[in-house]
Amino acid sequence: MTARAVPEGKYVDVGDGLKIHYHEAGEGPVVLFLHGSGPGASGWSNFRRNYPFLAERGYRTILPDTLGYGYSSKPDDRDYHLDFLVEKLGVFLDALGVTRAAVIGNSHGGALGIGLTLARPALVERLVLMAPGGLEERETYMKMEGIVTMMKVFLAKDGITRESMRRVFGLQLYDPAQITDEIIEERYQISQLQPKRVLTSMVVPHLAPRLGELTCPVLGFWGMDDKFCPPTGAVAIASRCPDAKVHLLSRCGHWVMVEHEAYFNRMTLDFLEGARA
Repeated sequence: MTARAVPEGKYVDVGDGLKIHYHEAGEGPVVLFLHGSGPGASGWSNFRRNYPFLAERGYRTILPDTLGYGYSSKPDDRDYHLDFLVEKLGVFLDALGVTRAAVIGNSHGGALGIGLTLARPALVERLVLMAPGGLEERETYMKMEGIVTMMKVFLAKDGITRESMRRVFGLQLYDPAQITDEIIEERYQISQLQPKRVLTSMVVPHLAPRLGELTCPVLGFWGMDDKFCPPTGAVAIASRCPDAKVHLLSRCGHWVMVEHEAYFNRMTLDFLEGARA
């Protein structure tokens, strides 16, 4: 039997027979990490290089697996609309007693973070967005090279293989040297648990027109070589959010927090420390 590449953490019952799996570390103000979508995604795989940095510096870090991902429930009879995921994320946070948090979201997790902030503005103190989804019309995303490849791999009749997963990451990361066997194995194992409905029924509304409603401070990151979410979204954040700073990075794809780990961790810590000043 192959050892689990992604460790198992804790679970919270969120109703309707569903459970959200999560990892947690540290004590202090809450920082909630929301991962992206795609085959095999999980909170651990996305942020295992980042959450210990904040946990060691006085923050309670929480990494849930969105429904349909990681070890969380993966219903095959529900559509994975953003509103549904935001609702269940709220139940999860209530169960943990979280009433105030900074939220960090990448890709689909960024859209989820925006959705959570719009739904519960009193909850979200600060918002960190890395190439969030939902800032363009759906047709724009479906033409992106990374999205096209990801969907072909996920929906392949013969299923996902480690090699096809590597093709997706060849577009996700700018530097091929960062596509490690460890990353591929983490994603491959989780992908074997996912029904196709996770991606085929995923719906993210166009959120750019609502960015002006985000009253909390926003910190954005975007790789200029992103093949999944176009960097034009960075301008939308900077121009529409009332209080925003956005970092654009060259030689960087869709995973700023992996490809520029030290920079992301440092800038994020500085941003969070602003709430303590």
